[in-house]
Amino acid sequence: MPCWQLLRQPPLPLFSGLSSWGQTARRAMATRLLRVPPPEELLRPLAVPERLLLGPGPSNVPRRIQAAGGRQILGHMHTEMLQVMDEIKAGIQYAFQTRNRLTLAISGSGHCAMEAALLNLLEQGDTVLVAINGIWGQRAADIARRLGANVCELLKPPGKYFTPQDIEQGLVQHRPLVLFITHGESSTGVLQPLEGLGELCHRHGCLLLVDSVASLGGAPIFMDQQEIDVLYSGSQKVLNAPPGSAPISFSERAREKLLRRKTKPPSFYLDMGLLANYWGCDGEPRRYHHTAPINSFFSLREGLAMLAERGLESSWERHRANCTQLCQGLRDIGLELFVEEEKARLPTITTVRVPEGYNWKDITAFLMDNHGIEVAGGLGPTVGKVLRIGLMGCNSTSDNVDRVLGALQDVLKRCHRSRL
Repeated sequence: MPCWQLLRQPPLPLFSGLSSWGQTARRAMATRLLRVPPPEELLRPLAVPERLLLGPGPSNVPRRIQAAGGRQILGHMHTEMLQVMDEIKAGIQYAFQTRNRLTLAISGSGHCAMEAALLNLLEQGDTVLVAINGIWGQRAADIARRLGANVCELLKPPGKYFTPQDIEQGLVQHRPLVLFITHGESSTGVLQPLEGLGELCHRHGCLLLVDSVASLGGAPIFMDQQEIDVLYSGSQKVLNAPPGSAPISFSERAREKLLRRKTKPPSFYLDMGLLANYWGCDGEPRRYHHTAPINSFFSLREGLAMLAERGLESSWERHRANCTQLCQGLRDIGLELFVEEEKARLPTITTVRVPEGYNWKDITAFLMDNHGIEVAGGLGPTVGKVLRIGLMGCNSTSDNVDRVLGALQDVLKRCHRSRL
């Protein structure tokens, strides 16, 4: 073969070998550089047990909401995604019973919504009155202090609620700009009456901020009619969506206070002015703020859709009826309810005193291990004193009441009493 033809032949074996050798060398070098091996547990399939979640939340997620959350992701600024956000906004307005234009979902849990409400409303030196009858008032006071607010506390023992007279006394004494109160105190099982509180606050130049994480959809609440200025909730209770998104709404009074701020909110992520634009609440073209948890919003949208299909009044009645059945059943097996007044019992989370001679940890472990049921112990001021039984959304059924009562009867027969 002529020399010139030899020169035209591609030297495949040589370069192919060199390429293969180079890849092998790079892999060997990478292996020598790595000091942390792939974790063995991540090389096995994910294993998640099936449990009936009858604690204070999260509640079980229905198949329909699981399917919504498992859909293929969209871009956070896609037209179709913005439409989903508009549908979420409409669903929140229905659930809250409000026409507030500044209504949206925070990309975070109920805690995140609490922080968003406080850091947008309060500036350093502002006076806030916090009604504390459980852990959520304590948390709100902690957050407000971190913001540099002047925090005044209105106290009630766990299991009790505030009367309008209690509130008015605090308003007159402290003259706050904001009153924080919890509608459904999940640590104690108390449902706080709200009638007249908004009007009372406004008469004293104060805004009313309400936590409804544990009560929304399970107990009546009327944001506009009750003159609530800021209301927030969570996705993982009655709405039966996974935790991670939190409905929130601001009245015109509250929105005007945001506009009068002398300083920017201390958090960019939770700045309500920026979030309002992203959610289409300010009439301006929407701009990027953050990459929203798209699939969490799909789930929240579907949870709100299921609540709308069921109807608020039907949902309230279902939770009331099943709570009544549970409370009667608990008394029938010899257990004592923690909240004495029937009207003050939170329909979504019932608190029962730990029976004498038993350790609450033994009870909750027995229920989990032998019946596959989660029931929680106390939280904050009720630790060691109560068990908390949640009936929320799809979990609020007569069959689940019978199931948890039967499991508790089994506890009383078979769970060893504490020697302490």
